Amino acid sequence: MRQFHLVRTEDISGVSGTGHVAEGVVFSNGWCVLRWVSEHPGLEFFRSTEDVEAVHGHGGKTKIVFLQEEPHK
Repeated sequence: MRQFHLVRTEDISGVSGTGHVAEGVVFSNGWCVLRWVSEHPGLEFFRSTEDVEAVHGHGGKTKIVFLQEEPHK
């Protein structure tokens, strides 16, 4: 498993704020779980980090920042 944060530089919706807005984990099969760190917490599941970025990236305003190196395969 590989941990990451979603780091947002601009909050387009006005809901989640800026900075470290979510925590995530990528499992060995590529699936991801995302936990929002806000006053409106929630969990989301995605097939890949690419799907996370497609939904929450907002044109580069939110980035995935991994907390450790990618494991060797």
